[in-house]
Amino acid sequence: MEGFLSKTILDLRDVAREVSEKYIRPHSERNDREARWPEEGMRALGDAGLLGLNVPKRFGGHEQGLQALAVISEEIGKVDPSCALCFGMHCVGTAVIAAKATPYQEENYLKPIAEGKHITTLALSESGSGAHFYFPETKLTKSGKKFLANGEKDFITNGGYADSYVVSTHISEELQGEAGEGKFNMLILDKRARGIEWGPAWNGFGMRGNSSRGMMLKNTEIPVENLLGEEGDQTWYVFEVVAPYFLLSMSGSYLGAAQGALDYVKEHLKARRYSHSGTSLSNVQALQISLADLWIQVEKTRGLIYDAGQRGDVADPGALSSILGCKADVADMAVYVVNEAMSLAGGRAYAQNSYLSRLLRDVRASHVMAPTTQILKEWLGRYLLGLPLL
Repeated sequence: MEGFLSKTILDLRDVAREVSEKYIRPHSERNDREARWPEEGMRALGDAGLLGLNVPKRFGGHEQGLQALAVISEEIGKVDPSCALCFGMHCVGTAVIAAKATPYQEENYLKPIAEGKHITTLALSESGSGAHFYFPETKLTKSGKKFLANGEKDFITNGGYADSYVVSTHISEELQGEAGEGKFNMLILDKRARGIEWGPAWNGFGMRGNSSRGMMLKNTEIPVENLLGEEGDQTWYVFEVVAPYFLLSMSGSYLGAAQGALDYVKEHLKARRYSHSGTSLSNVQALQISLADLWIQVEKTRGLIYDAGQRGDVADPGALSSILGCKADVADMAVYVVNEAMSLAGGRAYAQNSYLSRLLRDVRASHVMAPTTQILKEWLGRYLLGLPLL
């Protein structure tokens, strides 16, 4: 698949691979066991310049797009899908800020992100709208040179650790009567803003190291300079920026988990021998066939993901079908591949908190993380039939 990738992306992939092995893998078991945010990994990604992956070059970033995000997320996902999720959500938030950034936002957010000194993330999900994260209920009023936000956000990756949060709200109450189609806003919320309260620490079944917490906004102050685009632009941001960047980053992360499982079981089959006969598992025909099947599944999905990223980056008119399809496909593939890899690896892989057991719990999140697999397949079907997605 390297023929799909530019030299720049390959070089960045090498950096991500080195960071993953040196600074992320050594902490992955502990982060999962303790539901601990991957501090060392995120700091190392910043030190390596990768937090600026999607920041324009004029601000010190790499100015990469969807395909690079998928590839880097894949490398991190091989060793720790939770850290890949934290990195991916930072990159999605970065892409949102960069899309229509003002000079103030460039100076105060994009430059520090490119320097590896600032982590951002999304705060879109709410309990009331569930998987339909693009319908926020959070209210917004204007008070002088600031907005006041009131509402609750759920499942915020990097919650409590990010330096800023891209939040969605209704448009300000002053414009309610004038609203046309655009009824929702996007804004940057600073970590130290007055009026933020955090919910309990994240303690999930899988993806345990991403600090996916809830946030309560109580007359939370947001400077007017932190409005992204114009009032009412949220729907544009969600479908033109959030959706493609989120889907490619998550697809890369789950692809990495599946590749990690495949690499693990391949080495296991080569190393394991029966003591009574000396026969290597690698010589068992049934296991050879099973391993080949897993490789085929991973490679087919990788082709779809890399193609979706490339087509999205060049604004191919037909890119949406691949972008919608890749996360739905990787969810089915990753759960299948990791589950089968655990069967091939035998009883040792079934041990509590083994590498494969962690991956199996992590990839299961692929189906429930909004937009869910069912919603994506519905959207893809509607798109193929020429119907509006919503």
